[in-house]
Amino acid sequence: MALALSGCGAVVIGGAVATANVAHDRRTAGTLVEDQKILLEAISFRDGDEALKKQANIGIDVFNLQVLLTGQAENIEVVEAFRQRVAGIPRVRAVFNEVVVGAESTWGEATSDAYLTARVKVALFNVKIDGFDPTRVTVTSAQGSVYLMGLLTPTEADAVTEEVRFVSGVKRVVKLFEYLDR
Repeated sequence: MALALSGCGAVVIGGAVATANVAHDRRTAGTLVEDQKILLEAISFRDGDEALKKQANIGIDVFNLQVLLTGQAENIEVVEAFRQRVAGIPRVRAVFNEVVVGAESTWGEATSDAYLTARVKVALFNVKIDGFDPTRVTVTSAQGSVYLMGLLTPTEADAVTEEVRFVSGVKRVVKLFEYLDR
């Protein structure tokens, strides 16, 4: 009985979190669900591919039916095969392959990227545009490159990019925004 109640609580809490995300997100609730489905399927492909696991370390992000692949690989051919498989997932509109050939990131490099992502997210609160919500920008960092995804107006995208350029540790900013006409 306690287990069943515990499970129900998790569903209610998860639903509350999902509702909060939808309130701030410019994607539709349906697109949010599709993004999660795409992410889970891509992770399943990655984790089930022994050759890929041995030769690459790939991060996956999904925003508005578009997939970003980051990381390192010894063999770019296995990454390309994975990219094609991800591109074949229903409803995927684009796959951005930013995986580089090279040794897997060290723990220190991965920690540095996580810290960089956190600093960039905090810096987004400095963007002072009416109606702008920094939580609408998805931030991913890999080896000092910062990848930005979101549904923004051109003015918002320019302000975000300008703010991110000056965050300590940023080597390169890659804009993967989709633009709104507002």
